[in-house]
Amino acid sequence: MRIAALILSATFSLLPIAAQAGCNDEPKARVDWTECEKQRLRLAKADLQGARLSGANLGGTDLANANLAGADLSRASLERVRMSDANLSGANLVRATAYRANLSGAKLVGADLTKAEFIRSSLKSADLGNAKMEKAEFPRSTLESANLSGANLSSADLSRTVLAHARLNGAKLTYARTFRTRFEDADLSGVQGLTQAQLDSACGNQKTKLPADLKPPKSWPCAQEE
Repeated sequence: MRIAALILSATFSLLPIAAQAGCNDEPKARVDWTECEKQRLRLAKADLQGARLSGANLGGTDLANANLAGADLSRASLERVRMSDANLSGANLVRATAYRANLSGAKLVGADLTKAEFIRSSLKSADLGNAKMEKAEFPRSTLESANLSGANLSSADLSRTVLAHARLNGAKLTYARTFRTRFEDADLSGVQGLTQAQLDSACGNQKTKLPADLKPPKSWPCAQEE
């Protein structure tokens, strides 16, 4: 009996993570959908607080206004997901990948987006206060009017990212890639780690406020890109 139990235990430990997770469980707080396929679902306003969604495929799923506070979305696939006005406060999005995702107006206060990839996505008016965003990638995404106060964007890729009207007081931009980053009407006076070289490769206008030791490049304003 003991040998049979050990064999059964060893066999179960080798099962794929998705098989062990409750992939067929109904959406609810703290549900475990680790590595599960959850594409194109209608989960607007769902309560998924503290849910375990690590490695899950949520492509095309509607999570608008959903409660995902404290959820684990690390390595999750968020292609074309809709999370507008969702609550993602304190969520773990480390290495999450998103393409053309909609997180406009989402609440991501204190969320961890380290090494996350958000390509051509919208985080317009999102609240990313004190978020961890080191080495995250936002090429051709928009964070227009977003709150990034106290956020750590060290070594982040902000190339061609729209940050017009964004709030950046106390944000860290050390070694961030700012090629053609749109800082029009943004207040950069309180950012940390920004250099003249970074600014020279970025875009701004007369309303862009700069730290006292930096000056607007002669190339400003930049031509609009299609």
